Amino acid sequence: MKCMYCGCEDSKVIDSRSADEGRTIRRRRECLACGRRFTTYETIEDTPVLVIKSSGNRQAFDPQKIKNGVIKACEKRPVPMAKIDALVDSVSKQVYNSMEQEVSSKKIGEMVMEELKAIDEVAYVRYACVYRSFNDISSFMAELQRLMETKGEDK
Repeated sequence: MKCMYCGCEDSKVIDSRSADEGRTIRRRRECLACGRRFTTYETIEDTPVLVIKSSGNRQAFDPQKIKNGVIKACEKRPVPMAKIDALVDSVSKQVYNSMEQEVSSKKIGEMVMEELKAIDEVAYVRYACVYRSFNDISSFMAELQRLMETKGEDK
């Protein structure tokens, strides 16, 4: 690491500490040439993931949007905030672990619905109504029938 005072590239680490909830390492260094001390921070480089919307537009992946949608679907349901946060974390990890720079909103929606189905069926149906934009009662009933069939298979 280059010294900010004299430009020397030789320094030694005096102290290392975790910062920012473990996402950053703070290092105290001492220049071997001038003896002055300085602090550096080491962080993980974020690779931006773009979401391809159904219209073809692209925008940065934002877990907060998932959280807002799930909160809306879980409104007036006995779903604790901890489960919603866990769902958002799980979907975010899946998106980032896919190692793809672009992910379709359809794929993200399917991930959310899969997780939501296990948490609360009513919230799942609410989310599916908006996500799949049912055009008529028959498409809505078909989704309910699929849900009933998978629930019967689980027992």
